[in-house]
Amino acid sequence: MSAYTKLNLKSEVPDMAEGRMPPGIEAHFAKEALQCEKSGVTYYKLGPDFHPPFGHRHSEQEEVYVIISGSAVIKVEDDVIELNTLDAIRLAPEATRALKGGPEGCELIAFGAPKPADQDAEMLPGWWQV
Repeated sequence: MSAYTKLNLKSEVPDMAEGRMPPGIEAHFAKEALQCEKSGVTYYKLGPDFHPPFGHRHSEQEEVYVIISGSAVIKVEDDVIELNTLDAIRLAPEATRALKGGPEGCELIAFGAPKPADQDAEMLPGWWQV
């Protein structure tokens, strides 16, 4: 394997939300495309006030979300936190979380590690009713 992999998260990584999620979200999961061995990275775009119909948590993977444009609100367990451009938030694996795009929507990069052999996310439909 090469010592590096370079690609564009939006144009060279497929949008996995298209056709699987309601309109208003893009999700470009890049860990395979980047050949990540111990971590993962995802580019998300949330439309204005868009809220996915689920929350989630992990058994092993810690995540860091960085807002790169716009704003969002995140619910972590019982706390609701406002996020603005260049805000970063670390999420413990077991913390249940869900994001909602702000009035103008948002773009963010999510980093996760370690990279478990299997998908370790537990999806929780209807967890946060906004």
